[in-house]
Amino acid sequence: MSRSPVLFRVDADPILGHESMARCQVFASALQRRRRQAYFLSRVEPASHILPLKRGGNEYLPAEQPIGTPADLQDTLREIRRLAPAAIVVDSPLVTRQYLETLNKAGVLVVTFDHLARFRFPSGLVINPLLGPGKEDYDHGNGTQLLLGERYAMIRPEVRRQRPQRAQEPSGAQRILIALGDHDPARQSLMLAKTMLNAFKGVKIDVAVRSHHPDLEALQALVEQSAGRLELATEPQEIVQKLTRCHIAIAAGNGWSMDLACLGVPQILIVQQECYWPSARRLEEEGAATCLGSGENLSVSNLKQVVQDLLDCPLERQAMSRCARQLIDGRGPDRLILALEVMLHPYRTVQETARAA
Repeated sequence: MSRSPVLFRVDADPILGHESMARCQVFASALQRRRRQAYFLSRVEPASHILPLKRGGNEYLPAEQPIGTPADLQDTLREIRRLAPAAIVVDSPLVTRQYLETLNKAGVLVVTFDHLARFRFPSGLVINPLLGPGKEDYDHGNGTQLLLGERYAMIRPEVRRQRPQRAQEPSGAQRILIALGDHDPARQSLMLAKTMLNAFKGVKIDVAVRSHHPDLEALQALVEQSAGRLELATEPQEIVQKLTRCHIAIAAGNGWSMDLACLGVPQILIVQQECYWPSARRLEEEGAATCLGSGENLSVSNLKQVVQDLLDCPLERQAMSRCARQLIDGRGPDRLILALEVMLHPYRTVQETARAA
């Protein structure tokens, strides 16, 4: 890497979840195409997730303090002085406005991932890679650029590569995918797997969870008892294969729903966290999904009926797939990197773009 690096301040653990880390890794992967090294100042649990982070070409710096604390702020400022990064990317619901203001005063471009619109942002860039809240919900300082919505969805590169192959619905036996995301706080994957196995005898069931899922052993035991009808995927490449092969997916309106929409997979949404309601509503409004409401109030009989209706109607699945692909084109990371370069070198980037045109 031959240019100034980018520092990421993001944590991942069973309480905070792993979605913030996942989208930062997508951003870091796109940075490599601009020859910028990514440094992750992070606390990661379980520790087994550190190795894939390094395999992606990123540098890992263990954070001693939880993100957002005064001690963490001082540690982050020290790393800014040491690395002299072009920008710092912060992704956590725990950071405050004062935290970001202090980083901004350090003379580095502050990039904030946020899908909550919590306060007035002093950052140079504010990114919401989900489908809501919208521009009218955000408050920000002068000079702040907002990058919000479907054009900036953080689609994983391995998912984007599969988009052309998923232009047509896969042939063969019908498959239902249960994919509630990098974080399944309500622990509904196991229950949904049992429900789908019992309700649909002639249908293959896939469950996509990460290796840190608390019900992983129970799911593995269920796979052994299913006589080949249930398959489990925990590694990124395995999960992408399941996303590509399924006919419908049960999802939660989070980052994985953006991946599924990019591929054109019809979705049935069960919202587990309040912050994902805007995305779930938007996907339903666009015709890409059917939202069954909150996971706390899930009606199993209603779920079975909606799944059956979708399995029985290929035309409905085709219409949902077409709407989803039109909504999410998968080029969000490229647009974010271009926006970052414009913020860092506005004149030079405009000149290069003009010459390329």
